Amino acid sequence: MEKQQYSALEKLYVEPKITLVGAGPGDPDLISVKGVKALKTADVVIYDALVDDTLLSYAPKEATRVYVGNPSGDENFSQATVNRLMVDYALNFGHVVRLKGGDLFVFGRGYEELEYAASYSIETEIIPGISSAISVPGLQGIPVTHKGNSDSLWILSATDSEGLFNSEIEDAAKSRATVVVLLGFDQLPEIVSIYKKLGKGRLPVAVIQNGSMKNERLAIGVVNTIEEVAAETSIDNAGPVLLVFGQAVTLHKDFSRILSFLEQDLY
Repeated sequence: MEKQQYSALEKLYVEPKITLVGAGPGDPDLISVKGVKALKTADVVIYDALVDDTLLSYAPKEATRVYVGNPSGDENFSQATVNRLMVDYALNFGHVVRLKGGDLFVFGRGYEELEYAASYSIETEIIPGISSAISVPGLQGIPVTHKGNSDSLWILSATDSEGLFNSEIEDAAKSRATVVVLLGFDQLPEIVSIYKKLGKGRLPVAVIQNGSMKNERLAIGVVNTIEEVAAETSIDNAGPVLLVFGQAVTLHKDFSRILSFLEQDLY
């Protein structure tokens, strides 16, 4: 719905403001109360592909809704384009809520948007979101840290800033930590290969697609079998996929079934 333009006189009194809001992992109920309050005062909402559309209903009916897709995968809405849209709308309409999936600063490029807004001396506010890296495994009963099981955590993107395979994944694989890889389904074979080379073919793994949402899919196995299990579960790259490697996966309620196979030396 398009917002009515301000008159020239009214524009003199527009107070530009940008609020960066983390929408959480997908379930619209997991946004913060403060995030909802920000949406209720928005003149413009700029949102991406990982945001549930129902969250837009919190914004006033007359507010402008601007869909910008996924900045990392759509040339029409590159991060530079999103930055400019955000500032332009703030200067011309007032309060812009930039609604982003997950948390702003966990591979969310929130700081880039904050920095760009600051270059125009626009007032900004930060409202964190629940990160999928911790919440999605947690919702499946997999604690990313657990005393005596996993004392540390690595959170990585599957690719680096140039879109190449993230070499730090090999460093993480050498550790005893829980390793969470975001948006890494396409890189799963390469990651599995790294773990196998390190002699960790029996290490527990979970692959979770569309975490926290109604169409969530889960595959649990070990490094040696996880690709086959993911295929049997019909997991693909059509929605966000999160990978969890480590002993913490054994705490999932269904892992005992996997363990019984391990004890039969099928792997």
